[in-house]
Parts: sequence; C-alpha cells; structure tokens
Amino acid sequence: MAPPVGPPRPQVPTPRVVKTHQPFSLCRCIAISLLTLLIIVGIVVLIIWLVLKPHKMVYSIENSSIHDYNLTNNNHLNANFNFTLRAYNPNKRISIYYDNIEVKLFFNSQPIAFNNIVEPFYQPRRNVTHLNVSLLTNDVALYEDIARDFKTQRSGGDVDVEVKIRAKIRFKVGAWKSNHRKLKILCTPRVNFSNSRKNSKSFPCDVDV
Repeated sequence: MAPPVGPPRPQVPTPRVVKTHQPFSLCRCIAISLLTLLIIVGIVVLIIWLVLKPHKMVYSIENSSIHDYNLTNNNHLNANFNFTLRAYNPNKRISIYYDNIEVKLFFNSQPIAFNNIVEPFYQPRRNVTHLNVSLLTNDVALYEDIARDFKTQRSGGDVDVEVKIRAKIRFKVGAWKSNHRKLKILCTPRVNFSNSRKNSKSFPCDVDV
C-alpha cells in the first residue's frame, strides 16, 4: 500500500545576485582632465623657455645734465633736463617693438615734466640702443618745501630726480609677435647743473614687465 502523499513543499526562491555599478564621478573626470591639461601646458612652457632662454631687459641713465635752469622767487621752476636712456636687449632669439613710450620726471615725488613722448623704435636681438631724451620744465610751481630742497641740492652742483618710463612693447620670436605688454622703468639719476659738462656716471634702472 502506497504511503499517503502530503501537500507539496513550497519552493524556496533562489536569491538573485544583483550587480551594483559604481556611479560615474563627473568631478573626478574633470579633475583628471584639468591635471592632464596643466601637465601639457607646463611641458610646453618648459620647452619654450629652454629654447628661448629669455633674459630681462637692462636699462640705465647716462650723460645727464640740466640746462637753462631758473627758479624764481615765487618758486616757479624752468629748466631743460637732458639724459640718455641706454636700453640693452640681451636675448638671443627675442627682439622687441617699443610702440609707445612716455617719460615723466619727478623731484621729491612732485611731477615737474611729463607727457613727453619718445619716438617708437624696434630693438633687435642682443642690441644696445641709446635714446636721447629732453624733458622741458616750463614755469612749474613747486611746493615751498620742495623748492627749498631743490635750492639746497642746487648749491651742491647736482640734483636727484626720478625718471619714470612707461611703454607698450611687443616681443618678436621668428615670425611670431606677442600682444602688447606694459613696461615700467624707474630710474633715479643725479643730474648736473652745468651747461658745459654732463654726468658721465651710469645709473641703473628698475624694470617691471
């Protein structure tokens, strides 16, 4: 006699293994791209620097003198300041276009001659260019303390002034020319009060490009 058949056992479902995918990280992708770009740019800049080996331009003031000097009793100054700006480009592969040059003259921070434009010029590689600059001070009223200092230095035979030069320049490498850049030059020469002799001493200038 066959044993009685019981109710069927319920089937236990086989658990499904769900594969989880790590979400795509946009920030990580951007960071990697930026890092790669920076590395490429750094390599390019390094290669350009190794090829060009740029050197800073060198400027100085030479042959400075004052002519036609007159300081009136009411502290009005008249004078003609003359000097030579020596510009040296030490670079082997870089030449320079000076497209606009403005020179201003100061004594004790007071401007006494300004808005004088020097003619634009082109400076080849490894070149020394001398620019003769004449700055005319025409009936400029000096502050009382500045006029007193000017007279004191005048009695010593020379005067310390500040020459500030601003220029728009472009660099040229082969056929390539850069955009305009601002060049700032600060010189502090000692100028002689003499119509017959010039101060042959060279005064170096500070440069900011």
